[in-house]
Amino acid sequence: MPDFNNPAPLILTLMLDEASQTYFNDLRRQHFPPNINYLAAHLTLFHHLPGADLANIRQQLSALCRNQTPLALQVTGLRSLGRGVAFTLENEQLRALHRRLQSLFAAHLTPQDQQKLQPHVTIQNKVTPEAARQLLAALQPAFAPFAAVGTGLHLWAYRNGPWESLAEFPFDM
Repeated sequence: MPDFNNPAPLILTLMLDEASQTYFNDLRRQHFPPNINYLAAHLTLFHHLPGADLANIRQQLSALCRNQTPLALQVTGLRSLGRGVAFTLENEQLRALHRRLQSLFAAHLTPQDQQKLQPHVTIQNKVTPEAARQLLAALQPAFAPFAAVGTGLHLWAYRNGPWESLAEFPFDM
């Protein structure tokens, strides 16, 4: 049950096309430690927006997404996270959208969310560095760049592990 006196922080992610989401989810199920794999694969745009400002944030996201076309993303490679592995994604329009959102939310951003976006989807995390190196080495030889599509934004409440879906904002198709 939500505590309305202390609203949960909000997380904003980019929604992906169904085929890409399924692909990343399958890899995450295979390689993420099952006891802490609460979430589907995701591309996080903001890690901590203020839950107390939920109504205003929803309104801003809704208005923004009505005028945003889907984003043709390029999955460009694999990246070590030290204790995990992620796929890197590129799209200049996504970076521009992120900068625009940073401007909208500037008064509320944590230092982490003030940084330049490095788009990625994590398929493994919180493992030993050796396990992460092994997975990266196993995946790299077969990797070939591929396309994905950003289809909208998804707003979540952070619930100390699992996330609660609050709203989806599809891009204008």
